[in-house]
Amino acid sequence: MDINNITVLGVGNILYTDDGVGIRVVEKLEKEYEFSDNVDIIDGGVLGVNLLGVISNAGRLIVVDTVLNHGRPGDLHRLDHEQIPNRILAKNSLHQVDLIEALTLCNALDHVPETTVIGVEPKDIETLSEHLSPEIASRLDDLVHDVLEEVVRLGGSFQPKV
Repeated sequence: MDINNITVLGVGNILYTDDGVGIRVVEKLEKEYEFSDNVDIIDGGVLGVNLLGVISNAGRLIVVDTVLNHGRPGDLHRLDHEQIPNRILAKNSLHQVDLIEALTLCNALDHVPETTVIGVEPKDIETLSEHLSPEIASRLDDLVHDVLEEVVRLGGSFQPKV
């Protein structure tokens, strides 16, 4: 594990409307950008505890997901490492329960990466649909921008693909 390694981890379930936003952000990042060698872009889907290896090897972790924060659909959220345990205890999906368990297991292994959650308040995470709601789809570029800014802040770099 190298402290300079940055892992961008999109989580969610693309079958439940806005719950897939983290995956959609990662897909867009992979399609449109090239990253420095110290940056890994990972589609975590709903793997939860199975992400333990990925998480424990990260020096810095950026999780992209929906965040229920009693806001309006489309509100963007950024939770820093120390805010995550308290803010995410109101677990709003199974993959978040598993993600918290994976981070807790990392704690037992003496390595919890410095973690930032970049997310969006969802409109609908219950309807079976592979398409984001219009409110959330319209925020996709903003989420990508926020992730790119965080990557640079942590010492990574990127360039648009040609």
